[in-house]
Amino acid sequence: MLQSLVFILVTSWILFSLFIYFYQSKLIYFPSNEIATAPKEISHDYEELTLNTRDDINLNARWYKNPNARATLLFFHGNAGNISHRPNSIDIFYRLGLSILIIDYRGYGKSSGSPSESGTYLDAETAWTYLTIEKNIAPDNIIIFGRSLGAAIAIWLAEKHSSAALIVESSFTSIADMGKHYYPFLPTELLTRIKYPSENRISKITMPLLVIHSVDDDLIPYQHGQKLFKAAKEPKTFLSINGGHNDGFIISGKKYIEGMDRFITDIIEK
Repeated sequence: MLQSLVFILVTSWILFSLFIYFYQSKLIYFPSNEIATAPKEISHDYEELTLNTRDDINLNARWYKNPNARATLLFFHGNAGNISHRPNSIDIFYRLGLSILIIDYRGYGKSSGSPSESGTYLDAETAWTYLTIEKNIAPDNIIIFGRSLGAAIAIWLAEKHSSAALIVESSFTSIADMGKHYYPFLPTELLTRIKYPSENRISKITMPLLVIHSVDDDLIPYQHGQKLFKAAKEPKTFLSINGGHNDGFIISGKKYIEGMDRFITDIIEK
């Protein structure tokens, strides 16, 4: 009986490890092709764009031009849904006096292709090129922003290109660390093929940084935000908010908006 139980446990452990190794993209990327309509009270006019990547993928994007813009925000969203599901964030950033470019990664929304780590980096580079080359926006007038998975992509881009600032919201230190959190019984360092090593990368970034994380985050532990902040160089600011992973910025309301506004105002005035 004991030998049989051990055999079942070991076999189950091996099979689950193999599943994590070969199918981890299914555990990380949750794209949706359903396009939502923003409520009228928070909708803003935008130009719909198609951006072409170096590997010939067509990315769907939206450009929200703010006539009173004090800076431009390059917005990288999280691992689920698509750009049409971010009207509340767009409304906040617009009211903060920002023009916004938001892209859908390959495989998301109307974008072609399938998501991958290297692909999301190419997508980010394509968005940066569009703003700096085609729109001729100076890098020191661009704020790179990412939420959750999007923050890992934003950190990668900020390591490659200097801009006005980087804002990292509700993000993780690495996929391997997230694996340890959810599957402590697995050797996630060996199983992780998708890396997003944000803690290592953020230590090389010198632009002004704002890290935002909720103490109530139910998906990515608060400690991940703290570790990212600790690893980063000055100048840096930490904004602690409340609420779940997907609604912390809404639940925190005034605290979130005022914290963002202070940070943006400070970097613009400098």
